Amino acid sequence: MSVATASEDAMATLAAEGRAVARDEAARLGFRLALPAQILVLFIAVFPLLMQLYISLTDWSPLSGIGWWNAWELWNSLANYTDLAADNRFWSALWRTFVVMIVCVPAEFLLGLGLATLFTDDFPGKRLFYSILLMPMMVVPAVAGYMFFMLFQSGGPMNDILSALTGTRVAIAWLSDPTLALAAVMMADIWQWTPLMFLILLAGLVGVPEDQMKAATLLGANAWQRFTTIVLPKMKTIIIIALAIRVIENFKIFDTLYIMTGGGPGVATETISVYIYKLTTQDLIWGYVAAIALAILLVLSIATVFAMKRMAAAREARA
Repeated sequence: MSVATASEDAMATLAAEGRAVARDEAARLGFRLALPAQILVLFIAVFPLLMQLYISLTDWSPLSGIGWWNAWELWNSLANYTDLAADNRFWSALWRTFVVMIVCVPAEFLLGLGLATLFTDDFPGKRLFYSILLMPMMVVPAVAGYMFFMLFQSGGPMNDILSALTGTRVAIAWLSDPTLALAAVMMADIWQWTPLMFLILLAGLVGVPEDQMKAATLLGANAWQRFTTIVLPKMKTIIIIALAIRVIENFKIFDTLYIMTGGGPGVATETISVYIYKLTTQDLIWGYVAAIALAILLVLSIATVFAMKRMAAAREARA
């Protein structure tokens, strides 16, 4: 009996060792198969970053007469970064970008959350309204910019609507006024990207457990209490993701704004993306542009890390 037991133990040990060897071999095979793709991704991500860092430490531009690999001949150490700190136009463009972000992201969030709350219930024509609501998100940003460019012309539909509402002739030069031009750009951004916020938040609302909502209703909780005590805590991760996506994307706003105003009048609507575009294509000071881009990358990376930490904290609190 003991001999049989020992034999079975030996066979079990051999089988376990065989499975371990098979797992190790499968892991090595998987690594070898994935290695080319990993190398390619690393090259695509790391090489441009290192190249940008290298160029940012020089005065190189396409007009220098030398290739970028010889940019070391125009080495200026950290001069581009010190110039950046003293560039009032850069800080003004950065401030306008923050203004657009501070206005648009909360507006898109509140509108998206309100619409998502409405769409959690069934009502006649829900699918049709759902498709209509998502349509602005499908429009190419440049096309959306042209649409709002025409909308806010002095003789455009916006002034016609205001004229009909007030009973007087309204001829506001929206895109020629520094304040109104930026407001028009923000309205275009809110119109186009509220559907994305709505879509993300609706996915989060659908995932809220119905049994908890029913239990809270039976215990006498009203709609606001259910929303604040059950829905919002369950959606914390989704909300952080939605806000992080829109903050980062809003920081890069370009197409719609450039078609509508070109950064004008003057530089009244010049955001950081438009400023970088002008420096790249008009002034051709690529070393300085590389320094600006790296500074923006650093800011967005910090925002992303902060968002990821908040998401991790939200998951731990929910667990």
